[in-house]
Amino acid sequence: MQYALLIYTKPGTYDAAQPGRARRAEPEYYALRDEPGMLGGAALQPVTTATTVRLADGKPLVTDGPFADTKEVFGGYYLYEADDLDQATEMAARIPAVRLGGSIEIRPVMGKSS
Repeated sequence: MQYALLIYTKPGTYDAAQPGRARRAEPEYYALRDEPGMLGGAALQPVTTATTVRLADGKPLVTDGPFADTKEVFGGYYLYEADDLDQATEMAARIPAVRLGGSIEIRPVMGKSS
């Protein structure tokens, strides 16, 4: 089964208030990409670069960023192949964002027949 390990961090986790924090965690993120079962993944640009599209009166309404009062932001993901949810949970717990106060959402990926 393939699982998306969706990485959420608190805004400011890696900003200037925490000098070196991002640099120290970066090698851990890269090392996870080499683990058996890891199929891919990517980090996202900061939430300040986001654009959101909604429909208003049947027309696209484009705004900068997500909702202003976001407690956690979607920062990246891994695609992981595991035997079961327990194995995916063990891998998710190794992602540095968890240790740094964030969270990992684990979601099964729909197969071709789903």
